[in-house]
Amino acid sequence: MRQVSVGRRLLARVWRMLSGRVQWRVARIRHRTFLVYAAGIVRDEEGRILLLRHRLWPPYRAWGLPGGYVNAGERLEDGVAREVREETGLQVRVAGPPVWLASGFRFRVEAYYEAELVGGRLDLDPGEILDGRWYAVDGLPQEMSPRLRDLLIALPAPGGSRQGR
Repeated sequence: MRQVSVGRRLLARVWRMLSGRVQWRVARIRHRTFLVYAAGIVRDEEGRILLLRHRLWPPYRAWGLPGGYVNAGERLEDGVAREVREETGLQVRVAGPPVWLASGFRFRVEAYYEAELVGGRLDLDPGEILDGRWYAVDGLPQEMSPRLRDLLIALPAPGGSRQGR
């Protein structure tokens, strides 16, 4: 059994005396911060997926899902709905768990959700978005992340069957 040093015992005692708020602030200083990106997989009545050509993304992977960084204190699902609305003018409802989580990036964690279209009309934010189109899974644009392409192809189609080429 490994001995715990006097210093570690003292540190543990001090830690327990701190309030949860102070503990949280110390932990934030000690650990690197991650950005959390959340995106919505929005489908039309034909099952096609909305993809956006993003102004700020490199041309070789400019097409992607509506999404963005989640604000501090914001639920991931609410972040998806907000980002979809800001980028497209569409209103969505996010119900259910993420369909995919990705980590391993230097300072970023990603969460992808199915997002049900419930209202609005497509009105793209020209500051961020160059184009927006509905794509069938077998006709996705070449200028997108291979990882995202693989995810979209692997998702069950509306109604439950697997999509594919």
